[in-house]
Amino acid sequence: MARRAVRPRGLADVGGEWIMLAGGGCAVLLQLAHPSIGRGVAEHSDFASRPYDRLIGTLAYVTAVACGDADDVRAARHAVGRAHAPVHGAANGLTPAYSAFDADLQLWVTATLYWTATRVHERVFGPFEPASAERFRREFAAIGTTLQLPGELWPATRSEFDRYWSDALSGLRVLPEARRVCRDLLSARRAPLWLRAIMPWARLITVALLPPVVREQYGLVLTDRNSRRYERMMSLAAAVYPRLPARIRHIVRDRLLRRLRAGRAPDRRDAAGPVPSAAGGR
Repeated sequence: MARRAVRPRGLADVGGEWIMLAGGGCAVLLQLAHPSIGRGVAEHSDFASRPYDRLIGTLAYVTAVACGDADDVRAARHAVGRAHAPVHGAANGLTPAYSAFDADLQLWVTATLYWTATRVHERVFGPFEPASAERFRREFAAIGTTLQLPGELWPATRSEFDRYWSDALSGLRVLPEARRVCRDLLSARRAPLWLRAIMPWARLITVALLPPVVREQYGLVLTDRNSRRYERMMSLAAAVYPRLPARIRHIVRDRLLRRLRAGRAPDRRDAAGPVPSAAGGR
């Protein structure tokens, strides 16, 4: 009996899975490890006092681009652009001039989201089939190009992405401001109650996913015991999560899209108001 062809999984398929939240903390810390982004957050954001807003904001933006319609994308882009407008600064002795509209910084943010999403997806669902891997890489460019990232800057192949990623990691430098945000993020003192309850597991995943060179700069340590705990946890997720009904796996996606669309109701003065910033942290 011939095997039925399976449609390659793309951005909308992966972006709708709430398990992708597992990589959120790692993506945020990778972004802040870029000195210009770390400085921009410190100088133009209250992210240090509300670090979890960045996680939710990023998820809302990615969900709109990955799974929403054209109106969802326009609303999310408008909200992010409004938050990014004041985020810029002159060069100083530690970092060059920066702007939230800088294409290279947007490339790095997009790359961190792609890298962490790929790691979580492959750990839970297994390795991408080649066609799915290529489709996901190609479509993920929209996370950046919906803003100001020129399409030609997104790596044209997975090998090109790997080279870009290796080079970018070598240039990261975690500033003291980023280390303070990291402590706030992983201590969960300002997190809502439900998030504090799951924080031991979220903290473990975040530390385990970070590349060693970045983990070391943050002063984090992954012990052998915690490495084994992480592997057991992700093996359990791989055994259970893919078998859950789609309505449960997509519950976060559906809720975020309903929230976004409610914000576009005619009786609201600001059509994009409820959508948090994906990278501005405001």
